[in-house]
Amino acid sequence: MSHPHPDLAAPPALPQGGLRITPLGGLGEIGRNMTVFEFGGRLLIVDCGVLFPEEEQPGIDLILPDFTSIRDRLDDVVGIVLTHGHEDHIGGVPFLLREKPDIPLIGSKLTLALIEAKLQEHRIRPYTLEVEEGRRERIGPFDCEFVAVNHSIPDALAVAIRTPAGMVVHTGDFKMDQLPLDGRLTDLPAFARLGEEGIDLLLSDSTNAEVPGFIPHERDITPVLRQVFAKAERRIIVASFASHVHRIQQVLDAAYEYGRRVAFVGRSMVRNMGIARDLGYLRVPGGLVVDVKTLDDLPDEEIVLICTGSQGEPMAALSRMANRDHQIRIVEGDTVVLASSLIPGNETSVYRVINGLTRWGANVVHKGNARVHVSGHASAGELLYFYNICKPRNLMPVHGEWRHLRANADLGIATGVPKERTVIAEDGVVVDLVDGVARITGKVQAGYVYVDGLSVGDVTETSLKDRRILGDEGIVSIFVVVDSTTGKIVGGPDIQARGSGIEDAAFAPVVAKIEESLLRSAEDGVLEPHQVQQLIRRVVGKWVSDTYRRRPMILPVVVEV
Repeated sequence: MSHPHPDLAAPPALPQGGLRITPLGGLGEIGRNMTVFEFGGRLLIVDCGVLFPEEEQPGIDLILPDFTSIRDRLDDVVGIVLTHGHEDHIGGVPFLLREKPDIPLIGSKLTLALIEAKLQEHRIRPYTLEVEEGRRERIGPFDCEFVAVNHSIPDALAVAIRTPAGMVVHTGDFKMDQLPLDGRLTDLPAFARLGEEGIDLLLSDSTNAEVPGFIPHERDITPVLRQVFAKAERRIIVASFASHVHRIQQVLDAAYEYGRRVAFVGRSMVRNMGIARDLGYLRVPGGLVVDVKTLDDLPDEEIVLICTGSQGEPMAALSRMANRDHQIRIVEGDTVVLASSLIPGNETSVYRVINGLTRWGANVVHKGNARVHVSGHASAGELLYFYNICKPRNLMPVHGEWRHLRANADLGIATGVPKERTVIAEDGVVVDLVDGVARITGKVQAGYVYVDGLSVGDVTETSLKDRRILGDEGIVSIFVVVDSTTGKIVGGPDIQARGSGIEDAAFAPVVAKIEESLLRSAEDGVLEPHQVQQLIRRVVGKWVSDTYRRRPMILPVVVEV
């Protein structure tokens, strides 16, 4: 079993006739999925998604894959295959197309509709190629066959990529629900056929590899939703991903059955459900959906709101409702349904929202107390079944944190994949498929690229460290005016603290220490402003640490006169 080594160098030139696979996101994390395939000097990209920030990344809106390793080769990119329309697979596309707008996008009808709507906001009109299951397309030197897979969004596809180096199958996100709401099964006969032809490398979804057995059916949620609707006395507010068409359909069906009207809340929810309805993926009875502005004319017991915010996102509608920062105010007796699973890392944010909603009197129904969501990813039992069908010669787990990748690799080995041909990589680790064997050959840059407002890539890890210190410990500013010739203090020190929990007057004892240190430095001829600032930072930082056991940001300002 291969795994990355911290001393990996840049990869050598790709051998003649070899296929190179470089994941730039999605390995070692849940989200930011992006994989680059190289053959014959051409590049094919599968997915380009975003990762949502965690609490230790304050102020960050999105996290993108790092395009550095392909930035000077964008002319070699023959297309971007999008497996499905979730943000962690398509959300980074606008940022890549900003650098080269004419890269073709290849995907299913719904997937392309969702990304085209997103690109409109960025004023980009993409080149697109619509495909469906069973279709084969030549994309540069890559012969791509698309296979239907079942997931928590319609129209999801896996892709088999044939080159003279061998066949690689990328599953995208998938599960094997045998009773899907839309009747669209994961095409196991197609995978069996590919397995008989010979899958040289399988890139397989790892998200639920630690979960034993089989994932429950989507339709198992319908009776639970009916119970919720039957018991609800006032408004029902359902929070879901803005792309989870199947779940929204179940909510619409329950609302229709119980005589309620539905309003969509949130720009992305309104946009995506409008697209799904127009394309026929969402069935909406006439008069069921109303504008949110008309809700004041309806009694509470006839209202259903469908909004975003199931992951506790601070600016999403549900979080703002919990904080009383939204036009819709939660009142005693409202029922709130969180119809999604918890993405790892979001637990604290989600439970904060649940507590906020409960505080205002809402009855909160979530996965912890009712089956209102089932996962869209294959669990261990399904993966074992899948590997026995595909019989891959090499296996590379993708889409998951390290524990998921390891568990998925173990499943593959249990079904007969040789241990030495099971590759556990991480973002940036280069894997070459040469002579039928997949091996790690190097590593490229694949760090986090942060989006903060209109800024892309300007925020660094150092900036985030400063933000965390400011948020946790506060800031202490020291203003000193010194003589540029002698280095002697002619004004100050003036000390102000914000967010540190220390009163300004409490810094009186450290003033003498600053004056003494600056006097000694002047006598030693240390007059350069940066050196003086560093001296002040050390003196004040040590005093605060010794006196209060705190580590605020120390910001010295030295003015020369």
